[in-house]
Amino acid sequence: MSSQLSKLRENVSRVVIGKGKVLDLMLVGLIARGHILIEDVPGVGKTLMARAIAASCHMKFRRLQCTPDLMPTDVTGFFTYDKKDGAFTF
Repeated sequence: MSSQLSKLRENVSRVVIGKGKVLDLMLVGLIARGHILIEDVPGVGKTLMARAIAASCHMKFRRLQCTPDLMPTDVTGFFTYDKKDGAFTF
């Protein structure tokens, strides 16, 4: 696991320069199977780093743009009750 993590860190560091501490924290979140919220000023490489990590792990990249009208159910989905079937559907 350690060698794979080192290779991943090295690969992403080739694309995103000078963000080693942030990269380490993102990798901790990835290993812990947690959520990662990236906040910073525009133009510092947040999306680039996320794309690089996803590509290095052979994963899909999806970006969520938070806007004032975004509701939690827009992201997580929700159950609705179907009167005909008498059951909830997702």
